[in-house]
Amino acid sequence: MRVDWDVPIAMDDGVVLRADVFRPIAAGRYPVILSYGPYAKGLAFQDGYPSAWQRMVAEHPDVAYGSGNQYQNWEVVDPEKWVPEGYVCVRVDSRGTGRSPGFIDHFSPRETRDFYDCIEWAGVQPWSSGKVGLSGISYYGINQWHVASLQPPHLAAICVWEGAADWYRDMTHHGGILCTFWANWYDMQVKTVQYGLGSRGPRSRVTGELVCGDETLSDRQLQKNRCDFGDEILAHPLDDDYQKARSPKWERITVPILSAANWGGQGLHPRGNFEGFMRAASRQKWLEAHGIEHWTHFYTDYGRKLQLRFFDFFLKNQPNGWDRQPRVQLQVRHVDRFVERHENEWPIARTQWTKFYLQNNFQLAKEPRGEGSVSFEAMGEGLSFLSEPLEEETEITGPLAAKLRISSSTEDADLLLVFRVFTPDLREVTFMGAIDPHTPVAQGWLRASHRKLDPKLSLPYRPYHTHDEVQKLKPGQAADLDVELWPTSIVVPAGHRIALSVRGKDYEWQKSTGARLSNFKNELRGCGPFLHDDPRDRPASIFGGTTTLHLGDAHVLVPVVPAQ
Repeated sequence: MRVDWDVPIAMDDGVVLRADVFRPIAAGRYPVILSYGPYAKGLAFQDGYPSAWQRMVAEHPDVAYGSGNQYQNWEVVDPEKWVPEGYVCVRVDSRGTGRSPGFIDHFSPRETRDFYDCIEWAGVQPWSSGKVGLSGISYYGINQWHVASLQPPHLAAICVWEGAADWYRDMTHHGGILCTFWANWYDMQVKTVQYGLGSRGPRSRVTGELVCGDETLSDRQLQKNRCDFGDEILAHPLDDDYQKARSPKWERITVPILSAANWGGQGLHPRGNFEGFMRAASRQKWLEAHGIEHWTHFYTDYGRKLQLRFFDFFLKNQPNGWDRQPRVQLQVRHVDRFVERHENEWPIARTQWTKFYLQNNFQLAKEPRGEGSVSFEAMGEGLSFLSEPLEEETEITGPLAAKLRISSSTEDADLLLVFRVFTPDLREVTFMGAIDPHTPVAQGWLRASHRKLDPKLSLPYRPYHTHDEVQKLKPGQAADLDVELWPTSIVVPAGHRIALSVRGKDYEWQKSTGARLSNFKNELRGCGPFLHDDPRDRPASIFGGTTTLHLGDAHVLVPVVPAQ
């Protein structure tokens, strides 16, 4: 490969960002795979995220095979595998991070405009064919939705691999409840590679250059060059202009899309991948859903070859049959494996939407059992409703929704729902999720005061809340709530049971697991780093007390999928 390090890209306000460009030896014009993000292009995957790298290559040797792995970078393509396929790979350090100076303001309109300018720069370089594709995981997927809303002329296709979309609903406030992930992420994964750390930061294992710029700034200077991310999120508890400016405009996304979701990613990404597939205006869009760790399948032969076929078709005009690719490719989850299957739409058209009712004997059944009520400590473990053993193997694939009626002893209440599966001897079935090794089947959240629905966007299986006003409860007076549970897939064996837990705090598989990753602060106990425990958002005076479930019609809508 030819490698051009630290190539300058001037933004419209004069700030110069830095990019590394990996391209074929032979002269010519090639399509471009571009990524723009904050994790420092000079920081090797192996150095920045050692626990994730070691697990991935140990369990999936195809990731490391066929590459010298010199240029592996967190959550972006390996140029040693993509350049030989006839692509130029461009990695841009986003404003204020790595070797790019400037003020850090994640997912802001300023950052999205930078991304637009980088795409247009890449589209007119002498080594470029004029067609630019975007690729990458997580941050590098989220901002694809945003920049695609601006319709850059040289943007030809996007591959959003586990990328959330709606800044409010997917990321910062689940059902209106603040998620503490972003404040902790900022400390662990952004401040550690901020431009200006200079000699206090790491050096590239390839070039020996300082990863975080040649300037070494003081702590006070560094602080002035970044937003107060966690506090800014906390200061915007509703879906206001701040939130909307950091979310896609679905009607303006018309570029071809490959949207890849992870069943086990509750708390961050999968909702965006499914919503993007359903709501983007693009006529050429495909959905893929898989399991295991968040970063792995992007790099395995399975994921890489899927991406390559997609980009070859749209960036190279290769007649490789991608136009005949079924619109939906699912790795359907069983308790011990995944089975690939193709569908033509999402949700699956033959779904049998089945109601399971919460009964006053704590059972979950297909028939309601009259009125009644049960109560629990409002910020406690809550209550679980368990089905009888299933008589036959049952596939549950799709979004879920719960309809509940509650009252509270205070003026508000948070509901944290968990859809679960248990073995015949009542051991819970959990999975290696995107982050957490003990992830439950599905989760959903709703703050009672955010129960207002958008009638235009709500669907029976996906209630859509406006989050534009607070409707406080009257203590002791019941209110109806529709709760969205994010899409999932599980083939439940005969004899197993399903359950719905209605909690007042985050799910815990067990109190202590010993499971940790180097890039997260907390022990992984079932929800990964996606927790809802900030006392500033959930003061006990409002969210404590007692929550009462009024049963009757209370149920969870389950997507039961019959065989093809």
